[in-house]
Amino acid sequence: MNTIDYLRISVIDRCNFRCSYCIPEDASLSYLPPQSVLSDDELIFLVREVFVPMGIHRFRLTGGEPLLRQGIVDLTRAIAQVPGVSDLSLTTNGYFLAELAEPLYQAGLRRLNISLDSLDPQIFAQITGRDRWLQVWQGILAAHGVGFSPLKLNVVVVPQVNEHEVLDLARLTIERPWHVRFIEFMPIGNTARFESEGWVPSAGLRAQLGDRFGLGPGFCQGNGPADVFQIPGAMGTVGFISQMSECFCDRCNRLRLSADGWLRPCLLNESGQVHLRDALRQGSDAGALQGMVRDLIAAKAAINFQERDRGTTSSYSRTMSQIGG
Repeated sequence: MNTIDYLRISVIDRCNFRCSYCIPEDASLSYLPPQSVLSDDELIFLVREVFVPMGIHRFRLTGGEPLLRQGIVDLTRAIAQVPGVSDLSLTTNGYFLAELAEPLYQAGLRRLNISLDSLDPQIFAQITGRDRWLQVWQGILAAHGVGFSPLKLNVVVVPQVNEHEVLDLARLTIERPWHVRFIEFMPIGNTARFESEGWVPSAGLRAQLGDRFGLGPGFCQGNGPADVFQIPGAMGTVGFISQMSECFCDRCNRLRLSADGWLRPCLLNESGQVHLRDALRQGSDAGALQGMVRDLIAAKAAINFQERDRGTTSSYSRTMSQIGG
């Protein structure tokens, strides 16, 4: 079994975008009531007293859109200051970054992943359901100006929508120290669209970029499963996250904590999870909570998409935005 040393923490289940690969167009989402969400104190306790002592030292804040959480800068600062936290990052759609990039950097955050699925404002609006490309671009520039490094841009490649932009998006890495990640579309969040359109395999994208630019080996700090390459002479890198075509379960080093305290061992496993929030609020101490986490890790199976029925006993009840990606 791989060493589990990385936790993705969803701090909120709400999002101000409606990305088509994440939320079905006709979805009617019911959000968690505030009292169901882990509080700042509860999250900090879990990080400091449960996860860090168990050897989990790397953390990523996700959502929904994490910058929608009230007090996100203070929460970021508190987690960054926990002894033993060696790496803290955040994934965002970028909409609030023009305002929050500097405060987040001052709070101790150093790494950001920002969703940028298109360079065309109209296609961006088609994918995200919101006409907010300029605000996101301004947020990316603000994060770059503040000094976030590495600065990663996540691109979910949607068939027949933005796949023709791969070359232009890769060009962003040539004169900027940015790291573009092309992500295969997954059937979690919008299964109907996936079943009708499928996904664009990373191998074809790599070949396309290789033919146009040439690709050599690349390196970028991070905890994710991307296969990283570099255009010769480029300042940044391009990466491919190929969860559909090239299963990377054998490299998995992570757990996921939902905003309401469900700890799950796998994005594809909605059955094998434990409710840390309830145990915490019922008075379980750090040792008991560590035992719950330890048992979950021991039962963590390698489940790729083709075998997903082995990991859940019913249909997925949460969209990708509610899981935290």
